[in-house]
Amino acid sequence: MNAKLTQFYAKANFAENRRETQCVCVCERERKRRMCGVKGIVLDASVLLAADKNDDENGSVSLGPGADYILRQLRYSKILTGISYEPDLSAYKVRLLQEKARLYSYNCFVFQSTAIDNFVSEVSLAWGDHSGSYMHVVSSYMDEEISPLISSDWLFTVLRSPGKPSDVEYSPGTENPGKIFINKLEELPLTICSLNKKKQAMGKEVKTVGYLMKPSREEDFAKRGAFPLNPTPNGLTFVALNYELPISWQLKEVDGVLHKSTDDIIAVEMSSSSDFENKVAYTEGMEQLQRYIRCHPDCCVIDPFSNIYPVLDRLKIQQILGGLENLNTKSCSKIRGPHFLKVLDFREPKLEDRIADAKLSLPNIVKPQVACGVADAHSMAIVFKADSYKDLNVPLPAIVQEYVDHSSTMFKFYVVGKKIFFAIKKSTPNADILIKLAEEKELKPLLFDSLKSLPVDKDNQQKSQHDDNNRIDQELVTDAANWLRRVLDLTIFGFDVVIQEGTGDHVIVDVNYLPSFKEVPDEVAIPTFWEAIKEKLTGKKSTEAAILL
Repeated sequence: MNAKLTQFYAKANFAENRRETQCVCVCERERKRRMCGVKGIVLDASVLLAADKNDDENGSVSLGPGADYILRQLRYSKILTGISYEPDLSAYKVRLLQEKARLYSYNCFVFQSTAIDNFVSEVSLAWGDHSGSYMHVVSSYMDEEISPLISSDWLFTVLRSPGKPSDVEYSPGTENPGKIFINKLEELPLTICSLNKKKQAMGKEVKTVGYLMKPSREEDFAKRGAFPLNPTPNGLTFVALNYELPISWQLKEVDGVLHKSTDDIIAVEMSSSSDFENKVAYTEGMEQLQRYIRCHPDCCVIDPFSNIYPVLDRLKIQQILGGLENLNTKSCSKIRGPHFLKVLDFREPKLEDRIADAKLSLPNIVKPQVACGVADAHSMAIVFKADSYKDLNVPLPAIVQEYVDHSSTMFKFYVVGKKIFFAIKKSTPNADILIKLAEEKELKPLLFDSLKSLPVDKDNQQKSQHDDNNRIDQELVTDAANWLRRVLDLTIFGFDVVIQEGTGDHVIVDVNYLPSFKEVPDEVAIPTFWEAIKEKLTGKKSTEAAILL
């Protein structure tokens, strides 16, 4: 009897050990899967197509809420993306999904609950054996159909049906074993970031950066690979903040905010004061964001909104540039801002005298005091005659600025954290050439939008610039860049320098926040961009910047 009991318990222990071993293997597989993060996403037709039963009858098919948004967001996320649909889906709907897949360079997969293995094999064949998890995003109507896949290495995100109650009042990204529930497709990018944040990238903690800027600017950065959902080599993930979702929830999930707040300006109220802080009207979403940050001062903002205001104001920037005089000690060259004058009324009686007192001689360039964020901030004019001011069509208040002869060459400098880059660009011609161009129109002011067009010398566009690198005093401009970085307290900004003919003065004619630095090669610019943001998030102080050619 004892021998039989011993044999029974031995078998029982073997079976238990085997179950424990299998459990450990499953847990280890799950741990590795989660450590590697989300590497691929399949969006099912059930979450992409509008739920209109009459569509198939008239051939009119459309995407559902949030579908266009999520397709755009994933395009440059560095996450493999595909679209799945069932074999019995109507031809109209399949055609629409395939068109979207071609537009965004996504894969298409046929998903059939009775042939799960075929679906998994098709995805693996298309995407290869990547470390990390694949995620399938489906509607709550498909809960039962995806059950056979729950035990696999796949993650499942279920989009709740409209009107279906949530577990809590607002809890996107809530999990149960094998599933993640979301209420809107717009929640998906932040849900992915949250999953990827749980892993460690090369032994470093992953931090999430939420960013806000207009769609065209976002796309320009994203195309260059600047905003991946998967961690960068230095441990950052990026997610677009969305005004369609509660700002408070989103900000609790991110470690820092990168913004181009000027993209959200509605209006700027101008007066004799140049203090813009209480005179800028933002969109409701941006106002909510700023209110939240004021109540949560520990939220890291790259860069603080108050630091941006001087860049909004051409008068303030001109006044700041006056401090460059202190740098003109070591170099033979001189760096400075242009001579300038603020004007409230172009018809004021003594305007000509005031212009002369400000060391301004014709021609002048006239710019609105508001530097960006409003429609006419870039509506400028070059004025050749004093009597042209009285009817000048430039928004007031305005800044009359010295026009510097600079051989049609501008040096665009970019300060990105502790590094500086510059590019050489064609610019407006010297005053004598401009006058010749203007004589054809009786020396009337040359009106232009600086974002769209600039007056150019058509006969001199092929002028060689091979010696431009030797003309610029890099040490002097580096000193100026570091000085501006300390004074403005900005992480990423740009400024334009022209070199005055005759004197060799280096004149800073413009300063801007968060430029695209598109002239800098991506393989250099983007890692530098990531490093600058990481330093800001971790509170590291940048050392003095140096120019990188």
